[in-house]
Formats: sequence, structure tokens, C-alpha cells
Amino acid sequence: MTLPGSPHIAYRGDELFIEDCRLSDLARRFGTPLYVYSRASMLAALAAYQRALVGRDHLVCYAMKANSSLAVIQTFAHAGCGFDIVSGGELERVLAAGVPASKIVFSGVGKTRAEMHRALDVGVLCFNVESEAELGVLSQVAAGSGNTARVSLRINPDVDPGTHPYISTGLKGNKFGIAHEQALACYLQAAALPGLEVIGIDCHIGSQITDTGPYLDALDRLLDLVESIEARGITVHHLDLGGGLGITYTDETPPSAEVLVRSLLERIDARGHGHRKIMFEPGRSLVGNAGVLVSEVLYVKPGEQKNFCIVDAAMNDLMRPAMYQAWMGIVACRLRDGPEAVYDVVGPICESGDWLGRDRTLAVQAGDFVAVLSAGAYSMTMASNYNTRGRAAELMVSGDQAWLIRDREQVSELFRGEHLLPASVL
Repeated sequence: MTLPGSPHIAYRGDELFIEDCRLSDLARRFGTPLYVYSRASMLAALAAYQRALVGRDHLVCYAMKANSSLAVIQTFAHAGCGFDIVSGGELERVLAAGVPASKIVFSGVGKTRAEMHRALDVGVLCFNVESEAELGVLSQVAAGSGNTARVSLRINPDVDPGTHPYISTGLKGNKFGIAHEQALACYLQAAALPGLEVIGIDCHIGSQITDTGPYLDALDRLLDLVESIEARGITVHHLDLGGGLGITYTDETPPSAEVLVRSLLERIDARGHGHRKIMFEPGRSLVGNAGVLVSEVLYVKPGEQKNFCIVDAAMNDLMRPAMYQAWMGIVACRLRDGPEAVYDVVGPICESGDWLGRDRTLAVQAGDFVAVLSAGAYSMTMASNYNTRGRAAELMVSGDQAWLIRDREQVSELFRGEHLLPASVL
């Protein structure tokens, strides 16, 4: 059976493997729900960007919001990545993984003064600034602490990426970035403010994009701005073209990272900007197809209108289907000869929205394991403790070896910071 996504996740006979590890064996050994990631898949996805950028001054910054596990960060850091962060917590995660601050770009629309202070103290490479108001606050924080904040302004080019509205970020109606029409004035302001040094320009138009057209449209608008900015005496050292490249969940056919990057570089060269440093911020395209969520079938529940396959993973473990109505492949970890049926695959949470997949054809029974495919991005990183459920364990696989990279969360940990009222008020 051919599966979408990574070639490192495939059937061998009746058993589903991730690299050289049988998923059903991992499920029995480590329990479920269980996230499992292929290290080879991650590195192969990164290599596609790196091949296209050979000979260029560049930095690929992994957008760690896609999957912020320390071992994932460590894997990409060892392979030469920088990191795109969007919070103070993500900053501390990257530092804890041993990444130098000089390889960190700080994005996000709502940076606090405390986060700015910390990022300045450790010396991050750049702040991607998203509003005129943020420019003013960052100037105050930097100048007040005797630091210089290197800044790149994130421009909203008003380009439709043709993706889900929740993950579109480059339209006028989105909260992200500085409007294209206001950008030149904001660059002039940034250059005049104390404590700031303008070093680049940034653009990120959305996520799960499957066409090069929106990228090229946004790039042209960005380069128009660069030419206007430099005509006013402000040097733009780097072009940060963001991320957002889609992956295959079912039948999507996004361009390869290599094709996308080379098409953008050709446009950059054709317009005379090939001397600038190039930065990308991929997230989903590096980790999405590298991971699976393994879950045990608890019950098979036939019904008059629907059959339900009730599993031990739920919307708190994997939010994408409930939040985005996202389609994610679901397959048995061991193929059976028995009769197939069409099921809604659902979890134990007390919400009708707690589903992982609808109308899936499976041959399963209680005690079997199923795998949700393409679960490496925006899956564990969005997990919660709803219904007082501990978050899943995580594994990293390389060849026939598997390492536990996050312990399963225990119930006692979930209310460790809570406090009962004193008896006197009861």
C-alpha cells in the first residue's frame, strides 16, 4: 500500500514501519497515544532547502512552532539550522537545546517588554517587527538597556496564498505584519529611532501553500519595497522569505522545496538582488510528514447511521481535525484479512468535535493500533490537557533505534501548581 508523505513510513508486508522500527512494537513498548518521528525524514526535508541554497549566503531558520520538542530542535541545530521563534518560551527551548542566540530570529505580533529584554540580553540575530507600535516599544527597551536591536520589518503584501483562512497570514484582513503601503514610512521611522539597527525585510504569507505563484507575487512586492527603501538611504542586508510550503496529507501536490527555492532565487537574481543574504523559515515542510500519532483501538461501535472506531488518542492530543477540519490519513499498524468497514475515528473526550478522521475504511478490532499520518507538525505542539488528560509520549527513530524524547505526562503533574482553598472559607 502506498502512503502519502515520507518514504520513511511504509508497510513491509502487513506491518507498518517507521524507518526500521515496527510501529506496533513501539506502541506495546512505550504505550499509547504515542508520537513517533523519523529523524531521516526530517533531515531529508531540510536537505532539499540546503541543496538549492548551495553557494549563497543564507540561513534556514526552522519555525519551531511546528514542533518544539527539544530533540527535534537539536536535530536541526546539528544540521546547521537557525531558528524562528514566536515567544519567550520558545527562546528558552532553543537555548536549552544548545543553540547560539546569534542563530535565532524572533517573530510574532505580541512580543512583551520582558521577552524583548531577554532576547536582547542573550543577543538574538534579529527581531521581525510586525507593527509601528512594536517598533516604538522595542526602541525604548533596547535604548533603555544600552543594547541595539537588529530589526527586520515583516511586510504584509496582501497576497492570497490560497490556503485555509486560519493559516493565511499575508492578507489585509490578517493580524500579521505591516501593510505594504505603510512599509516605507515604518522603515524611515525605524532608521531614526534610538537602539534600532535595520538589517532586513521579512514576509510570510501563510501555511500549507501548494503553489509557487503566491510566493513569487509576494517576492515581487517585497523587492519593489527594497528598492524604494534603499533609494532613501537605508541598506537592506537580508531577504527573509518566510516559510509556509505545504506537505502531502492526501492528494496535494506542492512543489518540492528545491523547486520553490530555485524559482525564488531566479527571480531575485533577475531583479538584481542576488548579493543579499537569503533566509527561509520552514516549519511544516521539515517535520510534517516525518511524524505519526499511534493510538490503540478501544472499542468498535456499530450504529444505524455511523460506525465509530473509538481510540485512546483525542482532540487534546491532535487538534488539527477539530480546529481546521483537517484531513489526515489514518491506517492500521497491522493489516488484517478481516472485513473492512467505514468508521468515524473518534476519541474519548466529551465533545462531538472530538474526531481524528471521518468516513475511514479500516479493518480493525479492539486492541489493534492505528497510525495518524503526517502528524509531525502542529500536532504535539498544539496538545492540551483538556478532560485532565496527560499529553502523549514522544519518540525519535533513527534506523532501528528509538529514543524516548518526552515522557508521558502523568495526571499528578497536571494539578501540581494548583491550590485548594483554606478550610476557613468553606
